[in-house]
Amino acid sequence: QLQLVESGGTLVGPGDSLRLSCTASGRDFRLYTVAWYRQVPVKGREFLASKSYRDGRAYYADSVRGRFTIDRDYDKNTVYLQMNSLRPEDTAVYYCAASGRSRPSDYTQYDYWGQGTQVTVSS
Repeated sequence: QLQLVESGGTLVGPGDSLRLSCTASGRDFRLYTVAWYRQVPVKGREFLASKSYRDGRAYYADSVRGRFTIDRDYDKNTVYLQMNSLRPEDTAVYYCAASGRSRPSDYTQYDYWGQGTQVTVSS
């Protein structure tokens, strides 16, 4: 089993930046594609960004491209989500996920999930 633990969620103001972390344990994290999703009440889980274990290529949702950056530190078994120019509509619970596939097509193809961390953007 792979365990994922997110951290870094907090209350920030519009236009602020925030970095979320997701630390893995239990298996070789290098063999997993990692991703960040978010969810708000009554909405489904929204894909934000992923980074393939095979070639390291990053993919982004249109809603966050240019504002959010996914990165991983193999030595620390950690994946990050750097979020800039935050907006009130970015308010959500943010989840990291891991998949053994090199290019998962949707959230159902992620095998492991963290417990989530709340990000609130408000003035």
